[in-house]
Amino acid sequence: MREAPWVHQPQRNDASQNSYKGSDKQTERSRLLFLMSSVYPRKTSPPAMDKKANNKLQVDDTIPSDIDIPDNYVAHTLKTQKALPPFSWNNWYNEMNWLNTAILTISPVIGMVGAYYTPLQMKTFWFSVFYYYVTGLGITAGYHRLWAHRSYNASKPLQYFLAIVGAGAVEGSVKWWARGHRAHHRYTDTDLDPYNAHKGFAYSHIGWMMLKPRRKPGVADVSDLSKNSVIRWQHRHYLALILIMGFILPTVIPWLLWGDAKGGYIYAGVLRLCFVHHSTFCVNSLAHWLGEAPFDDKHTPRDHLITALVTIGEGYHNFHHQFPMDYRNAIKWYQYDPTKWFIWSMQQLGFASHLKVFPDNEVRKGQLTMQLKKLRETQDTLAWPSDSNDLPVISWDSFQEQAQKRPLCLISGFIHDMTNFIDEHPGGPHLLIKMIGKDATTAFFGGVYDHSNAAHNLLAMKRVGILSGGHPHGLEDKAIPPSQRLKIARYNELSSPYGSSTAYSDGEGMAY
Repeated sequence: MREAPWVHQPQRNDASQNSYKGSDKQTERSRLLFLMSSVYPRKTSPPAMDKKANNKLQVDDTIPSDIDIPDNYVAHTLKTQKALPPFSWNNWYNEMNWLNTAILTISPVIGMVGAYYTPLQMKTFWFSVFYYYVTGLGITAGYHRLWAHRSYNASKPLQYFLAIVGAGAVEGSVKWWARGHRAHHRYTDTDLDPYNAHKGFAYSHIGWMMLKPRRKPGVADVSDLSKNSVIRWQHRHYLALILIMGFILPTVIPWLLWGDAKGGYIYAGVLRLCFVHHSTFCVNSLAHWLGEAPFDDKHTPRDHLITALVTIGEGYHNFHHQFPMDYRNAIKWYQYDPTKWFIWSMQQLGFASHLKVFPDNEVRKGQLTMQLKKLRETQDTLAWPSDSNDLPVISWDSFQEQAQKRPLCLISGFIHDMTNFIDEHPGGPHLLIKMIGKDATTAFFGGVYDHSNAAHNLLAMKRVGILSGGHPHGLEDKAIPPSQRLKIARYNELSSPYGSSTAYSDGEGMAY
């Protein structure tokens, strides 16, 4: 069973999750460690001598847990590691993670009952809002963007601040939180994703914490966090920090400043905690359900203003999953992302540096790809002219003969049937009638009237054949209707149907 996020427990080495076998596994591991040591030399100072029991754990934690996983790790793990049976109401009592369930259900009950008996003072209200943002930023700017994604560098004072206020959100230590979130990004929407959105909104929002996981989350490396002294300090003192920052501090400040200890505990402590919890949970649920995918629709993450408003700026989740190491979640100035502005402000004050921004050229490529995909979907709903390779090849004599029976005319090497358009022609039917059985190319391309793009597109829909020897034509570039000159093509459709010569058929076909 996975450890609860709310309590301090030592981090497990995720390499133990791998059950695959290989005779040269240890050799490959040693080789990789040797190569890594030449690039990232380790400090030679020995660990603390009075904690021999923890020395091995600390050394193991500095080795990437995914250093020797097989190339087919996901498929191999899903095949070889047996998942727990699906949740059943017949045995629901044993399916629950009771510690997490207690925290997630008792705190809102205490908050609502306490609010019923505790008048809300305006000073306490505004302090609660302020403290919500402070502890929330500990998660968004600290746990998430700084440590889970390494999207910027923070000074030691800023790191301690974010680690301390982040503990006030009571969502686990940085080490536990970041490990799960990295697994979420690496295995998004798979069974190795700890909060897989495909399992339903309720599961990805809160169910994954209240139920025992059906299988262990995929391996994710947190060796860099294990080397961080601030994270080790927070992990070691996590229980004390959540009590102080989650409940004692928000109670004491209103008590000392305006004498409202009870209101501080209920509103700035308990209810504020509930709001922070569900604000963060919405990143796993609402952000994978509501909105659009302007950068990539391969996975479930979505962008939406509402999600951003309830998650302190984490609502532009489609962008984030495409460019996870970008310190921004919203790239436009008018999009709501207070976490981005907090990080930027810390840089201006000298507490943060090396803010990572994905190249704008690559971001725009992602946007263009999705725009083209949407255009392609619209394009596929429209009717288009027949491919020239699908049209029958007609000789001049056959064209003349068939024109005696129905109104056919030749324009740019293509034979067109004007049966349903003669009476609709804006210039009058006589201009079409006199061109039956003749080449009207010159007249159509400006000799009589320089036709509009709409006329070109409509004309192409009336193609019924191609004149033998008449295509390619001197005006071949105009044989492609305007609507198709910028037509969205898939990789296997890049050659234009009008750019290649038409092969002769064994026998003459009928212009149908």
